[in-house]
Amino acid sequence: MHKNIIIDTAEEKKLLADVQKRTDVKAERLKRVLALPDLSRTDGSPLKAMVDRVLAIPDFADFDNIIIPEVIPTEILFDLFDFAKEHPARSESDTYYVDDPPVGEAGKYVLRTHDTVFWYYYLQQPEIQEIIAKKESFGAFCHGKVYRKDEIDRTHMNVFHQFGGWYLTPDEKQVLSIEDLQNALSVIVKSIFGQDVKFRFNPDIFPYTDPSLEVEIDIHEKWLELLGGGLPKKLVLKNFGVEGYNGWAFGFGLERLAIAKMEIPDIRLFWSEDPRIKEQLKNLDSKYKEVSKYPAVIRDISFVIDKNISLNNYYELVQDCAESLIEEVKLSDSYENEEKWPGKKSYTFRITYRSLEKTLTNEEVNRIHDKIVEKTKSEFDAMVR
Repeated sequence: MHKNIIIDTAEEKKLLADVQKRTDVKAERLKRVLALPDLSRTDGSPLKAMVDRVLAIPDFADFDNIIIPEVIPTEILFDLFDFAKEHPARSESDTYYVDDPPVGEAGKYVLRTHDTVFWYYYLQQPEIQEIIAKKESFGAFCHGKVYRKDEIDRTHMNVFHQFGGWYLTPDEKQVLSIEDLQNALSVIVKSIFGQDVKFRFNPDIFPYTDPSLEVEIDIHEKWLELLGGGLPKKLVLKNFGVEGYNGWAFGFGLERLAIAKMEIPDIRLFWSEDPRIKEQLKNLDSKYKEVSKYPAVIRDISFVIDKNISLNNYYELVQDCAESLIEEVKLSDSYENEEKWPGKKSYTFRITYRSLEKTLTNEEVNRIHDKIVEKTKSEFDAMVR
């Protein structure tokens, strides 16, 4: 029986309360993503069904289930996990910073970008420290929403769900190998995709495990990357005050596995309230059947902005106006002309508007698109062409 461990922090509560009081653009974006439900804990969602299936595997019956804060100090999320100082995840163009520091100072709190951060919180629990003091083995799972600024298309959202797990044992008791991790992952992959599934392991690289691997699955004779894992670095474990232990760890995106298994064509479907869609998603072992492919409406936008502005920041602006009606924002052209636009760059995006639940009118699309144009001008000081 899994024991639930819930971590609450006073700093998270204060920061989230401060965000709710703020009205700036950054705060409004934080409110929007935080308000989305955790589908890994929502009955009727295939993401929860997948979590339940893994938790029911007998091999992991004594693993704990830990619920961690959504707001994490950068010192924990990045530094303790051996992220390089120049790692892109540390940038505000990739990650949601929650605090509002004085001008010239860097933020210190972010929305979690990976669920592996549960390692830190789990090891701080007094009962786990007692287990370590007794030189006993232990394992845990963690799942929930994570947040990353990203492009907009049918397989990417800035909010998605991860599931992670790990197992540690004293060095004097056993030294685990990458084959032990492969055995654990084999059980998980087969529990989700069936005993006859075809999959393989490939070498990979992660900041906090070494050696590391990825799992690929054969979907209609094409190899698709599903998840990653590895053996936690001794240095990372030492950062958390744990020495004399070794083990394995893994993590995967729940949407990625559900899209592959159920052949779901658009990541937005997981959030749909359309009863025809919700009913289909209740059965993890079914294949999704299109209820109605509503027509797309295409609009282009071209503008010139400071070439140092990250495009992830532009995708965020579009999300502000999108009302969940944008299927894709695709960069179709970009170029520089220093003589004509010194220090600037020209971009052209093709925006595909498509509702999952109705046919959009030109009037509806024009209203949203005009809003995007105006915000592009005001927030990025853009020259719209």
